[in-house]
Amino acid sequence: MSLSRPASAPARRTSRLPRSARRLQLLQAAQEVFVAQGFHAAAMDEIADRAGVSKPVLYQHFPGKRELYLALLELQVTELAERVRSAMSGTADNQERVDGAVGAYFDFIDAEGEAFRLVFESDLRNDEDVRTLVDRGTRECVEAIADVIGAETGADHERALLLAAGLTGLAETSARWWLASKGTVTRDEAVAFMSALAWRGMSGFPRVDGGA
Repeated sequence: MSLSRPASAPARRTSRLPRSARRLQLLQAAQEVFVAQGFHAAAMDEIADRAGVSKPVLYQHFPGKRELYLALLELQVTELAERVRSAMSGTADNQERVDGAVGAYFDFIDAEGEAFRLVFESDLRNDEDVRTLVDRGTRECVEAIADVIGAETGADHERALLLAAGLTGLAETSARWWLASKGTVTRDEAVAFMSALAWRGMSGFPRVDGGA
């Protein structure tokens, strides 16, 4: 679920919203503040002001800054894993699956709001709960790809996981490099370029049915 929205001035005080809508509003405001300032420099006062609510309202939903950060982080790692799973299940063509997996990382990293920084560049990575969430998200992405690799090649689970980890590592690193040094390479060209590199290696493993 994307929380991004066009940059704007802090919201004015808003009327009563359903609890789920208010929670989403608070997470959206928190994302803007955490991405801009990091966890340690962010203040609950600023998040409340950005959301257009009083601080007591913010504390009704999240008992503290750390809990708010963890809720937002969980939302983002879940979104990335869902993008990757969707790429795996959306087609039976393995080359398209590789392209989709790489594209999932590029889209997540290039999404408005830069939420990827919470997942890959958190200043709270030494926190055990943060590390657990990020590791869980990584594991879910790797396992989604490994399940397909195992089914298509007959590779045992350990080797399929290793191959899948290589693909996710390539996708994440290249997407972050591309975003930081955007020049004349478009998103589509970058994805095609890196997908071709990954597919050249992946396609070398024989399929279970003996096909190409």
